[in-house]
Amino acid sequence: MKIEGEYVFDGPREAVWEIVRDPDVLASALPGTQSLEKISENEYQGEMQVRIGPVGGLFSGRVLISDEVPPESLTMTVEGKGKPGFVKGIGNVQLSSQEDDKTLMQYQGDMEVGGRLASVGQRMMDSVSKSLLKQGLDSLNLALQSRVESETTGEAVAYEAPSEAEFAASVAKDMAGEAFSSSRLWWIAGAIIVILIIVVIILLN
Repeated sequence: MKIEGEYVFDGPREAVWEIVRDPDVLASALPGTQSLEKISENEYQGEMQVRIGPVGGLFSGRVLISDEVPPESLTMTVEGKGKPGFVKGIGNVQLSSQEDDKTLMQYQGDMEVGGRLASVGQRMMDSVSKSLLKQGLDSLNLALQSRVESETTGEAVAYEAPSEAEFAASVAKDMAGEAFSSSRLWWIAGAIIVILIIVVIILLN
């Protein structure tokens, strides 16, 4: 499965690099995150407690960083697993400065999905992954804006991360136009959980 896309952050490239390399910020920006920690110079691991509909549980992921060129680009090798299945792959993230102190993130990668998730159709998986990545990046962008404003004004600016319910509701809204049977919705719930791990792994870089 290929995952690729781009996103524009409302902040300079150096600030975006700092915030996406900060496990504490990522843990607060993504609901259900139990832990994100650096276990070696270029390796991280994390856990998420997620429940969407009838499917839930603790899921873990690990990422290895290579070819890092701060604050421009890096390559990552990832693994994630949970009750609905597993995911592993390799990807690349690039950041480029834009006008008005904005930053363009471009990401692309190849993922292998196994377990029960392997029965989920490509179209469905694409829809879910795009929505989850958008919601995760939107949340991180809000955290970035709060940090930039705090540094500009010298005053603390509160950032309120979305709850698990709000995060799931946003994903559901994005997918409202899709028509799936009740049995397929069960698999969507499972797919959402494991793809959330992908979101954490991508943003952890």
